[in-house]
Amino acid sequence: MAATTSDTAHAPAPSGPPTSVSGWGRTAPSTARLLRPRSYEEAAAAVLACGARGTIARGLGRAYGDAAQNAGGAVLDMTGLDRIRTVDAEAGVVVCDAGVSLHRLMEVLLPLGWFVPVTPGTRYVTVGGAIGADIHGKNHHLSGSFARHVRELELLTADGTVRTVTPDTALFDATAGGMGLTGVILRATIQLLPVRTSLMTVDTERAVDLDDLMNRLESGDHRYRYSVAWIDLLARGARTGRSVLTRGDHAPLDMLPPRAARSPLAFRPRRFPAAPSFLPEGLLGRASVSAFNELWYRRAPRHRTGELQRISTFFHPLDGVPHWNRVYGRGGFVQYQFVVGYGQEEALRAIVRRISRHGCPSFLAVLKRFGDADPGWLSFPVPGWTLALDIPANLAGLGALLDDLDEQVAGAGGRVYLAKDARMRPELVARMYPRLPQFRSLRAELDPNGIFRSDMSRRLGL
Repeated sequence: MAATTSDTAHAPAPSGPPTSVSGWGRTAPSTARLLRPRSYEEAAAAVLACGARGTIARGLGRAYGDAAQNAGGAVLDMTGLDRIRTVDAEAGVVVCDAGVSLHRLMEVLLPLGWFVPVTPGTRYVTVGGAIGADIHGKNHHLSGSFARHVRELELLTADGTVRTVTPDTALFDATAGGMGLTGVILRATIQLLPVRTSLMTVDTERAVDLDDLMNRLESGDHRYRYSVAWIDLLARGARTGRSVLTRGDHAPLDMLPPRAARSPLAFRPRRFPAAPSFLPEGLLGRASVSAFNELWYRRAPRHRTGELQRISTFFHPLDGVPHWNRVYGRGGFVQYQFVVGYGQEEALRAIVRRISRHGCPSFLAVLKRFGDADPGWLSFPVPGWTLALDIPANLAGLGALLDDLDEQVAGAGGRVYLAKDARMRPELVARMYPRLPQFRSLRAELDPNGIFRSDMSRRLGL
């Protein structure tokens, strides 16, 4: 780890008015001074002048909860630092600012035959956010999380120093998944994935219940780079956990029809009208979601192989609808994601049954398998089963339900994903993340005055 002190003498701190800031779930907005640095020097000056309530970096606002909020303090909007510095098209390595989005990387890199190594369910996340949350995708069982593919990063720490941080160091492992609490990521060097086309070859099949789904995942995931299952969490009885399983890989050139073969690396994501700014509460109730789930399950093929899909369709179907989070109404929604280890399948079954009995109207519910654990001290993935679901925040009894699920997850040795959390109790974090004491110790050493803080860090005592 090398360190160089930034020259901030000629870089006044950017200023900004008090602004209401919320996560993608829109459940707990808070007011902070929103600052938008345009250079590394401005970012350093903003950190040094942030005031008693501290600061936290923010990207495109896709953390679901309060991880990128800082009530009464400062929030650094890093999207102004969005330069792609260099691309090595031979080795597949990109150096870029932390405010560059995965969408922008795809626009630039796909025509060169390279793809981001890991992408979550949206491409509208920044590189800094991808590292800070150590995001995972449909390929974790083979490729791990995002930080595993980062060769180096530049980190602005609380004293205004910019440090070059490399893997296999304590600071790297605290920063990967550290939710921005070790400093501000300014730049990253990322190893990319070679591809021959911008299309995916996709296999789809239906599973009649949760056990059927888990058997299919266990027996077949090794044959696919990407794998994910949509689950009907309103189905009960013998149908509990019925699912649509979708798996695929990047299509080779010889699979493309003649028209697509003329521009095999074209990136043309579809875009639909934005969700309206106002939608009535209760639009996504049990009846409407149950009808949607029934239709979605029955429309899925029982077994189909070799379908060609656009990258955007396979990875990011909701990105085609700007502001899709508005469909939950003004009350917003909670995304709940947890993982339990292999050998804890009965805990997973019990949780799915509990959610089903409660009648959670979730039309976005996915199950995946994780591979080896990632080195980040607060990284979410560990080997096991991960389930993510969206739930309207105004659902009756939701708080008690999720508290109960937290206890079940912790009791099974699992954990809840911090990048999506908005309401977990602080006493559970240490049970779920055993390396939290190391993280706190390094933070205290690196940032003794608590410059980097967020609504989440205060709520959970990170």
